[in-house]
Amino acid sequence: MNFSQNKPKVYFKTFGCRTNLFDTQVMISNLKDFEVTQDEKDANIVIINSCTVTNSADSTARSYINSLKNLPTNPRVVFTGCGTRTKGEKLFSENKIDSLFGHSEKENINDLLLEDKRFFKLGDLTHLDKTIVEEFVGKSRAFIKIQEGCDFRCSYCIIPYVRGDARSYEEKVILEQIETLAQNGFGEFILTGTNVGSYGKKQHTSLAKLLKKMSQIKGVRRIRMGSIEPIQIDDEFKELINEPFMAKHLHIALQHTSKDMLKIMNRRNKVLSDLELFEFLKDSGYALGTDFIVGHPGETPEIWKEAMQNLKRFPLTHVHAFTYSKRDGTPSATMKPDIKGDIAKDRYIELVETIKQKNYEFRRDNKTKLEVLVEQEKNGKYIGLDQYFNQIEISSDEDLVGDWLYLEDYEVEFTKNATRFK
Repeated sequence: MNFSQNKPKVYFKTFGCRTNLFDTQVMISNLKDFEVTQDEKDANIVIINSCTVTNSADSTARSYINSLKNLPTNPRVVFTGCGTRTKGEKLFSENKIDSLFGHSEKENINDLLLEDKRFFKLGDLTHLDKTIVEEFVGKSRAFIKIQEGCDFRCSYCIIPYVRGDARSYEEKVILEQIETLAQNGFGEFILTGTNVGSYGKKQHTSLAKLLKKMSQIKGVRRIRMGSIEPIQIDDEFKELINEPFMAKHLHIALQHTSKDMLKIMNRRNKVLSDLELFEFLKDSGYALGTDFIVGHPGETPEIWKEAMQNLKRFPLTHVHAFTYSKRDGTPSATMKPDIKGDIAKDRYIELVETIKQKNYEFRRDNKTKLEVLVEQEKNGKYIGLDQYFNQIEISSDEDLVGDWLYLEDYEVEFTKNATRFK
């Protein structure tokens, strides 16, 4: 991208998941007549790449929009991302935002921003981008979107309605993307999408086949994946779990550990087969994360008790926990009985504290050398992630950002590992 003092400055504010991070990079890659700034106070235009997975995500974006009134440049405010289909029309009609464009329009961002008039271009839910991203601003790891949309219809989830049905990028486009980024110095790649494990389903290929081809590209050292459904870890995938290019961490979406709750949520996974899968992966040396929703309608005290008893049997090390958030238009939105907020909060805390303890015990008992990619410097310390997706804080007089370190001598603290690197 060419930078010029005369070009209007654009600031990107990205909320939500890794897929949104990739989408922001696609937009940055398509800017020709604008300069990207890392300081919103300098911006002539602020692009908000929104998330709508929860009510909290919606309110956070709205609060941010309101805060922009205080900026000295009085920037144009342009709204994009998943929130365009749930809150976009209201924000536009209330003049909270100047313009709006949907997912399918993001590659047209340069032409859209050149327009003088307000615009509202929602686009479609069938599009796949063609942009080859060459860099990730401020990142040591590269995010690769391999698919878009989801064919699952979990009762609580709004995402299929704002991202569309599952569709996969062509393999050659993904591999070209990875080759380009590997040549530009990236060694760790995170596969992302709305439902990563569904990759290739309609193209007679699979995630496992893609992983094999990725691993053969020069410069690829480690591959991570976004959230995968338990039923998507099949025998073909299991054949890869001991390959050296696989990060020793998988994030597998359970959402709950009560059989009755899974049925209410219209989930496809089963508690007993989930537990069997997790035990298998643990025996192969994996750290294991999950998504979990607490406080969904119908989560009685008996169901919660059963869920926690089951959860303690799972060899989990990480959790992305949510308290249930009602999304209008989903089946769960009309379900009863509702769970009171204070009860849901208590359950959330119980869940998170249980997994924190499991994570500490995993790190305490680990005897394997840590393979760390240092991501950033923060408050005089270097922060990296090991193969198990655990954070380590490193003291050093050298600049370590972007370096790979192999560590055997480190302190295991309750929330993280820490070491001194000379």
